[in-house]
Amino acid sequence: MMRRATGFGLATAILWAATACGGGGGDAASSTGLSGAVSVDGSSTVYPVTEAMAEEFQIMHPETRVTVGVSGTGGGFKRFCVGEIDISDASRPIKDSEREMCTSNNIAFTEVRVAWDGLSVVTNPSNDFFDCLTVDELKAIWEPGSQIDNWSQVRSGFPDKEIVLYGPGTDSGTFDYFTEAIVGEEDASRPDYTASEDDNVLVQGVEGDAGALGYFGYAYYEENADRLKLVAVDGGGGCVKPSVETIESGSYAPLSRPLYIYISDTGLEKPQVSAFVDFYLTDGTPLVREVGYIQLQPSQYEEELAKVQALRGTE
Repeated sequence: MMRRATGFGLATAILWAATACGGGGGDAASSTGLSGAVSVDGSSTVYPVTEAMAEEFQIMHPETRVTVGVSGTGGGFKRFCVGEIDISDASRPIKDSEREMCTSNNIAFTEVRVAWDGLSVVTNPSNDFFDCLTVDELKAIWEPGSQIDNWSQVRSGFPDKEIVLYGPGTDSGTFDYFTEAIVGEEDASRPDYTASEDDNVLVQGVEGDAGALGYFGYAYYEENADRLKLVAVDGGGGCVKPSVETIESGSYAPLSRPLYIYISDTGLEKPQVSAFVDFYLTDGTPLVREVGYIQLQPSQYEEELAKVQALRGTE
């Protein structure tokens, strides 16, 4: 689980306890009126946000149970579009084929932005021969058919050192976004790299290999900054590293992106799911930064909440 500041959670717990105690000693369920399950699956990048939301929501509503899976964006949509889960975490927009699957199963849904992320390129801390790579260099390394397996092939002056690559698996929305932004075609990537849907596995791999290069969401870099070296990316306007400021402004290009949750109409018919989504987009938004991502503007969260209200017919 991602480390995050505890002040928000502690305050929520204290508020809940005070409310419960002030209610004349009744049980916890009677203080909230909510119970039942909320099922979520999908992106490993969005997982820390949703998991944090789930923890705080269950403190407020202890008779609810929010389960959060990590099968990757594609894996989440496979379950979402057959009605197995209420909410799908996604680090890319839904594909046409996935949309058609939802339609064929009579699953109506809405797409909701919840945070900003800067896809982060990282290398081993012992790497002292570069601080920045261009988009063209990253493409040459990662594109299908690439024969680059040594840093000396990337740029004149780089040492004779083997490149060992780490990245998300093909079910990951991060994989989809990186391949489209860097290679120029979604899902176009050399296959000979260590792939995992678990970003912690990628962190460990890059940390343990002197010639490593990898990529994943900004929160996982920020959580492990003392174990990795962050690489700036030159998208044509100079070398820029991901940060709260550069991601929010879009100057970290082309690897800044929104993160999403997808909510089904049948899910929203459940009071506990509807309340969880409301919490996600209102009182829970400070958790986005606590787990390492960047919040939307308040007006943007209001716009996203309006989409949810329209889906459940309460616009």
